[in-house]
Amino acid sequence: MATIRLGDIAPDFTADSSQGMINLYDYLGDGWGILFSHPADFTPVCTTELGTASKFKEEFDKRNVKMLALSVDGTESHAEWIKDINEVQKTTVNFPIIADEDKKVSKLYDMIHPNADDNLTVRSVYIIAPDKTVKLMITYPASTGRNFHELLRVIDSLQLTAYHKVATPANWEHGDDVVVSPSITTADAVNIFPKGVVEVKPYLRMTPQPNI
Repeated sequence: MATIRLGDIAPDFTADSSQGMINLYDYLGDGWGILFSHPADFTPVCTTELGTASKFKEEFDKRNVKMLALSVDGTESHAEWIKDINEVQKTTVNFPIIADEDKKVSKLYDMIHPNADDNLTVRSVYIIAPDKTVKLMITYPASTGRNFHELLRVIDSLQLTAYHKVATPANWEHGDDVVVSPSITTADAVNIFPKGVVEVKPYLRMTPQPNI
């Protein structure tokens, strides 16, 4: 079973899904991606998650992020489950759900944790950048649903820090001040960030978010 770490190239794969055969790299193109696994179809927490994800699609689209879900069940099961999701969550599932009955993708992405369950995938999230590197991994227990507001917050941070020499502090939200990268001197920072730099400590400098 593969082990994936931050900065690794996200393994490519081709698999069947609720929207037909999908190749990961072709599907993502030159954009960002979020891949999230679900223990199984017709499970209560996953039903709420996929419904919520569908409602958040417009927000992911604004950020050029394509969504892709995965479960170890097949496409026929997915089709029936999607009917339930649409009904109880008052939405329309608008992204593919990978059918991973042979657990090929699950093993490729280390989604099966034997000490939790030998057969079902854990509740994992992978955010993939345009260069196909893995920028974030979060694994939740089966009993805890994901917070999609937090996933959007993290994507905002990843996209900001990918193009500007800053980091985001604790509890940062879009529009808040950010931390100047430690690799930049304060003198250089003043030139790079014309909105201003506040030196709290020599190693802690704050500046308004540069891309707004």
